[in-house]
Amino acid sequence: MKFNLRARSRWALALLAFCSLAMARDLDQDEALQLRQQGVILPLEQLLQQALDRHPGAKLLEAELEEKHGVYIYEVELLDTDGVVRELDLEAATGRLLKDKED
Repeated sequence: MKFNLRARSRWALALLAFCSLAMARDLDQDEALQLRQQGVILPLEQLLQQALDRHPGAKLLEAELEEKHGVYIYEVELLDTDGVVRELDLEAATGRLLKDKED
């Protein structure tokens, strides 16, 4: 009985990990450029400015384009003036803020 529960738990964790990977995908620069040229997403520079305007004086740490559940999202990490890392998710097609939290 103990073995079955442990085996099921491992199976559930493996399935969860697989599903998490399937839900989010990082896009490379060629894919991002193609989407931008097609007008599917806004320029990163425009949305970076929006993120920096929310946190004056912050420094950019990282920015990447992801596809989650069929939606393109810019994930931006900033270091604010208090030394706190913030993670912002912006919908790449519209610029709408989806998330702004401490990381």
